[in-house]
Amino acid sequence: MTQVKRIVCLANSRKFSERCVAGKELGPDGRWAWVRPVSARPSEAVSEYERQYRDRSDPQVLDIVEVPVLSTKPNPYQPENWLLDSGQRWKRTGRVGWNDLKLLADEPSLLWENGSSSGNGFHDRVPLSSAAQLGSSLYLLHLEDLMLGIFAPGTAFGNPKRRVQARFTYREVNYGLWVTDPVLEGQYLAGADGEFPIGECYITVSLGEPYEDGYCYKLVAAIITPQKGQA
Repeated sequence: MTQVKRIVCLANSRKFSERCVAGKELGPDGRWAWVRPVSARPSEAVSEYERQYRDRSDPQVLDIVEVPVLSTKPNPYQPENWLLDSGQRWKRTGRVGWNDLKLLADEPSLLWENGSSSGNGFHDRVPLSSAAQLGSSLYLLHLEDLMLGIFAPGTAFGNPKRRVQARFTYREVNYGLWVTDPVLEGQYLAGADGEFPIGECYITVSLGEPYEDGYCYKLVAAIITPQKGQA
């Protein structure tokens, strides 16, 4: 039976050729809980058609969205997943602003588990065996400062693809995580390589699907600046 999850959208991020959408729902106990609508396909990514409003526009970060879902669909490394009802449209009912985000922010002691880094990242991955025991895969963090690095990490191996990396410090630990926010990616990949200060912001950090190397990677699925919060 279909039920409706009324969430504040905190990520509409790139996942393969589709999207990963996630947000927070206010529960009857007065606490905010993460909800990640997923499709029935093996990738669990959400297509453009599945996430569109009736006017065919795409959900934006900070929208208040009613999402029809059928049932919980958790997996060990992403317990927040819900199977969406692909036969019904999503509905935008409002929008929150910058000042509302402090009510939604998380304050974990660390980002799941530290100690493992990829070649170009820093504390950016968790072994699948550990990820399956963490009990969460999403955080909304408030940061006083954030830097973006724009570069092609595979240049030495003949791969010219450029990427966006978020560099920040959280609870005295430095992180370098890949960004999958498609709006921000489009903006910065259209420009030059380099380092670009963002300043104060909120970021949605997601633990992604297991990669073929046996790790789940920490990804910055959305970057929310004060300017975006006023739009």
